[in-house]
Amino acid sequence: MAGFLDLVRRNRNYRYTWLGQIVSEVGDHFNTVAVFSLALSNTGSGLVVSGLMISRALPMILAGPLAGVLLDRMDRKRLMIASDLLRAVVAALFVLATGPERTWLLYLLSALLVFASPFFTSGRAAILPAITTPEELHTANSLTKTTQWTALTAGAMLGGAAAMKFGYEGAFAFNALSFLFSAACIARLQTSQGFRPALPALTESQVLRPWRDYIEGLTYMRSAPLLLAIGLVHLGWASGGGAAQVLFALFGQVVYPYGPAGMGTIWGFAGLGLLAGGALANLIGDRLSFDRLKSVITVCFAVHGLAYIAFSQARPFWLSLFFIALSRAGMGVTAILNTTLLLRHVPDAYRGRVLATIESLVWGVMMVSMAAAGYASGYWDPRTIGAAAGMLSSSTALIWLAADRKGWLVEPPPVGI
Repeated sequence: MAGFLDLVRRNRNYRYTWLGQIVSEVGDHFNTVAVFSLALSNTGSGLVVSGLMISRALPMILAGPLAGVLLDRMDRKRLMIASDLLRAVVAALFVLATGPERTWLLYLLSALLVFASPFFTSGRAAILPAITTPEELHTANSLTKTTQWTALTAGAMLGGAAAMKFGYEGAFAFNALSFLFSAACIARLQTSQGFRPALPALTESQVLRPWRDYIEGLTYMRSAPLLLAIGLVHLGWASGGGAAQVLFALFGQVVYPYGPAGMGTIWGFAGLGLLAGGALANLIGDRLSFDRLKSVITVCFAVHGLAYIAFSQARPFWLSLFFIALSRAGMGVTAILNTTLLLRHVPDAYRGRVLATIESLVWGVMMVSMAAAGYASGYWDPRTIGAAAGMLSSSTALIWLAADRKGWLVEPPPVGI
């Protein structure tokens, strides 16, 4: 914790990035809880929740390649501000979608909101090496991820309570204001080298055919076995993680009939688990040899999958909360350690494309997982679906072990810092 406080106190650029992240991501979860709760209240269908998640996943898949190319061509700071301003407008429009006859508008606005997101989220990760020293990078990445999960905890719990007390309109209004605050914080970032990647002048062909840049980024990822392995385990997690987005709503409001507060509580305990995992990863990340780090990641992937299965089968509500927190703690450790590896070993010229590609691929697999969970909810009970999703998430440990056996997990030089 002392390392986090020192970083925020001495690094002005990171401090503004962090403050904007806190407010905007809490607002994100106000929106998420309000949208899903509103949809369930209007329709009572788990399939509608799945449809909303797909409406959020598909734009992410489409926007990811474009965001990656632009983040490696243009000023990343300006793109992040533009993303925040656009999302503020869209978030405010959600107040028009609260009537039962306007459920369709939730799909449209969710799609627009998420389409703008990778320009900010991948951009925020891509600028971390530019606003921190090599010694600060792991701590900055740990604090960024931990803050993201703190926002999940606070936003989910507060969002459920706020939706019940102030109505859905209040949650949507706060979300819109949070993006404006984030844009103001990002506007204050300053570095001597700026936030545009150092690239040779683009030819007319390159300007008109940006997919060549994207394919070049994919080729680079395929040429770096460690990066390819990290991407594959992200996909393994998403195969079960997408279903969780639907299951949390079903468990909170159907399996345990606690309404928006029940759904918010499950999301909140998932966030607490991520916080615990993040704190552990920050503590041990710089102390592990690369071989020891690989072993820790394997164990944490296994804990994540097995605890996810236990969550789906636990009967008392408190026990299910314990297991989902444990599952997310395992995921928290691996997420931070793997992201630090990416930031340290991906060159600046490729960083936007690599991060955005992984994000869009994850959302692609999550979309399939969400669709399957939503369809299955009409035929099987949520506990059975949860067990299947947990088994799929357990594949992360198997993928990581297989990559190690094949010799993919070799540490490359630290060219990203």
